[in-house]
Amino acid sequence: MQTLPLLITLGEPAGIGADCVLKAHQAEPALFANTVIVAPTSWLTLRGQEMAIDTAVQSIPSLDAFVPHNGQLICWNPLENDTHQAIAGKPSPLTAKAVIACIQAAAEACIQGKAASLTTGPIEKAVLRNQGFSFPGHTEFLAHLADDCDIVMMLASDALRVALLTTHMAISDVSSSLSIENTLQCIQITQHDLQQHFGIQKPRLGLCGLNPHAGEQGHFGREEIDILTPAAQQAQQLGIDVSLPQPADTLFSGPMRNQFDAMICCYHDQGLIPLKTLSFGDAVNVTLGLPFIRTSVDHGTAIDRAGTGKVSYSSLKAAINMARLMSQASNK
Repeated sequence: MQTLPLLITLGEPAGIGADCVLKAHQAEPALFANTVIVAPTSWLTLRGQEMAIDTAVQSIPSLDAFVPHNGQLICWNPLENDTHQAIAGKPSPLTAKAVIACIQAAAEACIQGKAASLTTGPIEKAVLRNQGFSFPGHTEFLAHLADDCDIVMMLASDALRVALLTTHMAISDVSSSLSIENTLQCIQITQHDLQQHFGIQKPRLGLCGLNPHAGEQGHFGREEIDILTPAAQQAQQLGIDVSLPQPADTLFSGPMRNQFDAMICCYHDQGLIPLKTLSFGDAVNVTLGLPFIRTSVDHGTAIDRAGTGKVSYSSLKAAINMARLMSQASNK
């Protein structure tokens, strides 16, 4: 069977995406076996000069020219005529078109079955929005490219997986954003992708309550009674192994979390605080519900550190390894 490449986008070229790739390759070149960096070659070569890392970077004209390899740095630039240089620590509107084009080309290659997975580096959203990018972030853009499919944001590490019912919104808006339909959909997508991409035949899902003590029978709020419990019961009727809403302050304890393959969390920090407490720097952002595998680092662009060499590539390593394992599980 032909080996498909694992694609990596650098994100904001003035940030640490290129730094992490170069440091990771310098230390562990085998990590990049059968990968293709979707970016102008100059974004890596110039950053390598700034960081005094002498790494050969090769380019291919298209994915059709991809040949399986043991760990070279291979670049494919979907915008062949784009020559705008990227300077560490200095975001430029001139590179925004290339950033968007690389993400789009990589996603479309995955959708078309020309690539095994996509791992994304962090973007500088303000730079892209100022150039007409109308999406809140990576995830929404990728969902749009996949015919506006329904998605779930999951953060995962060796210690914990958390899927989010809501993502980036004010705490005051969370309750009104919850619904039986959306909760059931999140449970179904999480269950499906854990089976499809993680090789877990019968996923066990823990559902967090929104309120203290999971509402304590309605004394601290009715979201558990009116929304979360009905959604969980409907999922159970569909054969999904999901708990009724549990108090979040105990669900993440060692004895409890080890009973589940993933937690369904009501809001951003409810899931990310325990995840990052257990796995800071080693967690991976996984977008569930897409018709392809997408993983991402769990950090930002760190513009102020770009080019200094003072960065960790641990999250990039985890994201690439998870994409590779998910791809292997999907092919079984």
